[in-house]
Amino acid sequence: MTEPVRVVLAGAHGHGWWHLENLRRLSAAGTVELAGVCDVRPVEGLPEGVAFSGDLEELIGRTGAEAAILCTPIHTHADLAVRALRAGAHLLLEKPPASTYEGYERIAAAVRETGLACQVGFQSLGSEAVPAVRKLVRDGAVGRVTGIGAAGAWARPYSYYSRVPWAGRRRADGVDVVDGVLTNPLAHAVATAIAVSGAEVESVEVELYRANAIEADDTSSARLRMDDGTTVTVAVSLCADRRHEPYLVVHGETGRIRLTYTEDRVEFGGASATHPRTDLLENLVAHIRGEADLLVPLERTAGFMRVLEAVRLAPEPRVIPDAFQEVGAEQRVLPGIAEVTAASAERLALYSELDVPWAPDAAPATASASVPVSAPVPPAAVAPAEAASASASASASVSGAATGPPGPAGPAGPAGSAVGLDVGGVRVAEYVIRPRLPGTSSPRPYLHPVRTLGGTVVTEFAPADHVHHLGVSVAVSDLGGANFWGGRTYVRDHGPAWLGDHGSQRHLAFLRRDPAGFTETLSWRGPDGTEIALEEREVRAVELDGCWALDFSFTLTNLTGASLEVRSSATKGRTGAGYGGFFWRAPGETADREVFTEDAEGEDRVHGSTAPWLALASPGWTLVFAQRSDPWFVRTEEYPGVGPALAWERPLVVEDALARRVVTVVADGRLDRAAAAALAGEATT
Repeated sequence: MTEPVRVVLAGAHGHGWWHLENLRRLSAAGTVELAGVCDVRPVEGLPEGVAFSGDLEELIGRTGAEAAILCTPIHTHADLAVRALRAGAHLLLEKPPASTYEGYERIAAAVRETGLACQVGFQSLGSEAVPAVRKLVRDGAVGRVTGIGAAGAWARPYSYYSRVPWAGRRRADGVDVVDGVLTNPLAHAVATAIAVSGAEVESVEVELYRANAIEADDTSSARLRMDDGTTVTVAVSLCADRRHEPYLVVHGETGRIRLTYTEDRVEFGGASATHPRTDLLENLVAHIRGEADLLVPLERTAGFMRVLEAVRLAPEPRVIPDAFQEVGAEQRVLPGIAEVTAASAERLALYSELDVPWAPDAAPATASASVPVSAPVPPAAVAPAEAASASASASASVSGAATGPPGPAGPAGPAGSAVGLDVGGVRVAEYVIRPRLPGTSSPRPYLHPVRTLGGTVVTEFAPADHVHHLGVSVAVSDLGGANFWGGRTYVRDHGPAWLGDHGSQRHLAFLRRDPAGFTETLSWRGPDGTEIALEEREVRAVELDGCWALDFSFTLTNLTGASLEVRSSATKGRTGAGYGGFFWRAPGETADREVFTEDAEGEDRVHGSTAPWLALASPGWTLVFAQRSDPWFVRTEEYPGVGPALAWERPLVVEDALARRVVTVVADGRLDRAAAAALAGEATT
């Protein structure tokens, strides 16, 4: 039986009581053991044998805790998080991660330094509703996305702001707190909207208002410009007459999707579905045991922190006059505020752009701050942010180091653009040239969506189970010591670990292009930007009888001047994990899937085989892969994925160049063995 993970809790009062109850639940299940509690005040009712201390580092050392939950005042997060990590504990860090972007970067540096995990407590990002919405968008359910609007209106009494000394404060004793509606109580609205967008924050505008006699904002709106051109707005308030569940709307050219993130409920096309949610502590425990990727790693919150920094640097919130409020004995109410936030989500507008009497036309006095930001920095390459003070025009600038200079522009146009593959005038695939991805996904060009001639999507992009699976791509878990697969790197006798070793593939130029395909050159660069290899890739869509085939070949030239090793997790001791090379991630929601070759069937029998072709089939589609160079890496039970394994059991040494070709038949419906064999032969002739 697996031993429970020893956990300590820092901050047991207030929201900390929720964590105590969750720890009791997971302790009863044998998942964790509550080893200790850290607080500046006594905590009553702790189970017998639970240690207590006012010193977090001392408590971690004394109890041998593997993980710590940090639920302390916002402005203490950065210092305590760094101390906990350096004391040897993985971390579940309550949101917001820090009260400044500089504090966030200090935590990120400690994560890199220690190699430990830091999960951020945005519970909504543990919900399968978010990837469900993203999948609808990727599959074209609403056409091109024109914007995302989030709205939330809650009620908070006067006592909410007097419960602790830092509540509703922008600063306390000269230290930034930033306890406003956008950054704490309804921070999930911001984080969830960014997550659904899937793009990176390029600029931020905020309008801050307050009805209560506090320093921070209790009613605010923000507009984010994402690097793919999408507009995201968030309008929130703590001055409603009652709680209105916060939600966001994805606006598309042909429809819309509504996500009520507190209920994990997705509404689309007249249907409503409630999705399961994973407890973030349970996920952290599974991650520590090497069983799962983190759902909300620290780097996933960089966009949210840029919004927080915009709020921090903005002028003081504008006071809403009493004449526009209902001032009661227990709380202040802005009449109709729920409808105002809804109008913002509908029109993608700031409060000053709506017909709201307390929000006049936008001007410096409205506390609007425009914050241009750079692309996110992968964990291995974060550089200090540069923050300029708010100017007379109420603007501020926050920038971070980029992951490196973009490759030369080719015929495909600007970064983030894609080219299509057509068969007989039918668009069957999109090839994304310069994707905007976190460094931990090993950014690389990919094909998605790929469709049958009948229009069924047969790829999946960034699924929740493996966010670094990118449709169809070339991905290698270890090339010359750099991770070009994404996610954690397998370490012999240790298991998966974050090493800050992620490389990237960058499109350089097209040598040839037509509607059916292209030939391009790509640069493979290590985590420090050093060019390891140069690739020439040829991709073509070939028409067959009633279906089509993707003919994908690549030649990788070694630029290091020494032998270049291709290694997989299997070569480091993880049996059967020989993945690396051409890889196709198929839709995970597909039921009743099967895999077979010319003489075998089932994952156990075909995984590691050297059959000349292999078919992955479902009721709606069949993929027939053909190649003769490498054993097959196959998954059908955990998720559907197929690819030839370059380094199945032993490292593959590349002296000069490595060349491979894989042809994949893409067909509607379920093919039998005879039909699959015939098409494999036709496609490779």
